[in-house]
Amino acid sequence: MSKELIKQLEQYRKKMDLTYDALSKELGVPSNYLFRWKKSHRIIGIYKKIVEDFLKEKAEVTCSVSSSSFSPKARAVITGVGILSPLGIGYEVFSKGIQGGISGVKDITLFDTKDLLAKQGGEIPGFEPKEILGKEGLLDLNRATKLLLCATQFALKDSKIVVSEENASHISVVIGTTFGSLHSISSFNRDAYVEGPKYVNPSRFPNTVGNSPASRLAIKFRIQGPNTTISTSMCAFSDALDYGIDFIHLNRVKTMLIGAVEDFSIQTFLGFYKLDQLSSKNISRPFDKERDGLIFSEAAVVFCVEEYETAQKRKASIHAEILSTGSSFDPKRFYRYNPQGVGMIKAMERALDNARLKPQDIDCIFSNANSTLEADVIEARAIEKIFGRQTPVTAIKSMTGETYSASGALALAAAIDALKEQYIPATINIKNKDSECRINLVTKKMKKKLERILINTFSPDGSNASFIIGKVK
Repeated sequence: MSKELIKQLEQYRKKMDLTYDALSKELGVPSNYLFRWKKSHRIIGIYKKIVEDFLKEKAEVTCSVSSSSFSPKARAVITGVGILSPLGIGYEVFSKGIQGGISGVKDITLFDTKDLLAKQGGEIPGFEPKEILGKEGLLDLNRATKLLLCATQFALKDSKIVVSEENASHISVVIGTTFGSLHSISSFNRDAYVEGPKYVNPSRFPNTVGNSPASRLAIKFRIQGPNTTISTSMCAFSDALDYGIDFIHLNRVKTMLIGAVEDFSIQTFLGFYKLDQLSSKNISRPFDKERDGLIFSEAAVVFCVEEYETAQKRKASIHAEILSTGSSFDPKRFYRYNPQGVGMIKAMERALDNARLKPQDIDCIFSNANSTLEADVIEARAIEKIFGRQTPVTAIKSMTGETYSASGALALAAAIDALKEQYIPATINIKNKDSECRINLVTKKMKKKLERILINTFSPDGSNASFIIGKVK
């Protein structure tokens, strides 16, 4: 019986064009068990029931009668981009900044830094939500939510998607944010302590909930599909992307709004400051020998992601295709990267494996490097281990600073522009490259034929995620 189940499982895997990692994810079973089963032809314990139920559910794919009607998993493409970043408001402004090697790091204006060594950050310049969203309904929204709503409006406009009663329930939302409600929580608690619990403003309480920005997005734009918030620090957007495109691959929805947001608040800033993570020299210089810490920044980015055939039918302009994702949790030490970069390596390898690509198929790497002493070297070694020293590497956080949950989204927005214009953006502020970072670091904008780009997001809490995008063919 086990041998027959394994045979059916293998048939399903091949017909769905799945890797073993992807199949294990669908099954909810560790991938190492799949290899054991294939070798021994035995499925033991509770897994036997899991496999039987799974195959029963997928009978239309695995049975030979219906195999002729099988179609490969849906492709996910990006048809809209909305962005607010330290480089400015709007995708066009952002792209010009990335192409020009412009830094978005400036003196902090949102709060007083006179007693701090770190005095600069990546604030979004000239942010006036009323000019984008209108005056109505903004009074009780926090900064993170306003930023996200503006990015969503830009993305929908770019994609030319009109939300209506007919399609509202077929559009889903997934947003990555980790600190999006921290300022609201702090302010609400402060009012309760100082003024007394009877005097807190109940209309501000919803802002304290972690999924508030994503929920407000759905309310504002009347989107009725599944709504999810993911909070996995620097990997929050990458994990949101992974989660979101699964909905498309499994044909659960045809359209996703996938994004991320982090706002610039004193609470978050001081958290990084007390952890000694911020640059006292007020400069972001990834992979440079003189780097001394990150520059904290804010951003909001939203992408309209659609099933390929759906996008084609409505003659949408397609920016890029999401080819694969890969992730790995590496719980070595809390808020310290594993010196061997095991999780980083696994995430990149899984992204390559899931896309059926080899290292030499990647034309450029958008690194996670954020100018911190430890992380930049570990990532450089991980990249070198897989790709050697030839594949070009860039670090846009030298321009944008560290936007935490939104960092992967900014990298994706920059990579889309790089694919379109066929160039690799510069890593700015590099004066003396660290000799321990033995990678092909791009320090001046260079023209290059690009087909596929790998984007890294790694976090000291153990989360590691990479994804690959490419030109649509």
